[in-house]
This record gives sequence, structure tokens and C-alpha cells, in this order.
Amino acid sequence: MRIISGSMRGKQIRAPRDLPVRPTTDMAKEGLFNILNNRFFFDDVKLLDLFSGIGSITLEMLSRGCQQITAVDNHRGCVLFLQKVLDDINADGIEVVKADALAYLRSAYATYDIVFADPPYEFPDYDEIIHLVFDRELLKTDGVLILEHDRRRDFSQHPMFNEQRNYGGVSFSFFSEKTIDVIA
Repeated sequence: MRIISGSMRGKQIRAPRDLPVRPTTDMAKEGLFNILNNRFFFDDVKLLDLFSGIGSITLEMLSRGCQQITAVDNHRGCVLFLQKVLDDINADGIEVVKADALAYLRSAYATYDIVFADPPYEFPDYDEIIHLVFDRELLKTDGVLILEHDRRRDFSQHPMFNEQRNYGGVSFSFFSEKTIDVIA
């Protein structure tokens, strides 16, 4: 995995092969961050990164100046790996939590500018993620939920759906309380 922009641009993160991860591809990540660059000042963003794995999105956001990040994953190895990377680069204040993402959402009380979720593509409860984020009011007024998923999934009928962007076999669906302009 490579960090594509910001203070750690070009840094390679090599995770152990035995971790059950599918990091967001560079092409998809670049497309996503082109969109986010037009909506947010990263140093003001509070991010919740669900199913964070080895921290591809967390580290990219950190590299771009985001200092308020909670990364959640249920795999002990992923959590330990991400925490070690953060310790190695002296990244203070980034919270790494070992928890089931749905359980975390059920007990969360903070609000976020961005909730990013990248569950395994075969994950059966994408709709539950959407439901919990909006039912529990976990987004700030202009906040956005972003789901990374297989291109074959279609969330366009959901009332909070705004847009889907495709990058190869990877798709991002954007959800918010109000219609947002997804540019890029």
C-alpha cells in the first residue's frame, strides 16, 4: 500500500501477508480523495474509518492533515499492525479500536464529518451500516457516509443515497442527510 498525497506522500506500508485485508486500490483511493478534496479541509475533519484493516484510508487522511480519526477493525492483527505504524510515525491522538463495526456503531455517541466503511465485499449488512449511521445521527450537519463496495451493488434507491462512483471493480457510494455535490 502506498500513501498517495500529503506529508507522507509515497510512503510504502507493507503489511504482513497473513492479514485478511483488501486495501483500497491506488486508483480508487486517488479518485475518492479527488472528490473529498473538493468538499473538506482535512485538518478540520473528524473521521470514523470502519473496517479499517491496515489503515489505508486512516493513513491517507492523516497524511493530508486529519488529526481526529477513529479506526475500527475486529481483527486483532490489523489493529496491532495499524497501531504499530502510527507509533512508528509518532502519530498521536489517532484512536485505533478493536471492535465489531456494527457493535461500535450501536454504541457510538460522537458525530463525524466522514464515516468511511469498507467491509468485506460479501458482507451481508451494508444496509445496517447505513441505518445505524443515520438513525443514531452520527454525521455532522454536512457529513457524509461513504461505503466502499463491489461495483455490482446498487444503493441508489436508498433515501440518503447521493451518488456512486466506480473505479475498476471498486465503487464508492455517498450518503448524506441532504443532497451533496460530488465533484471530480
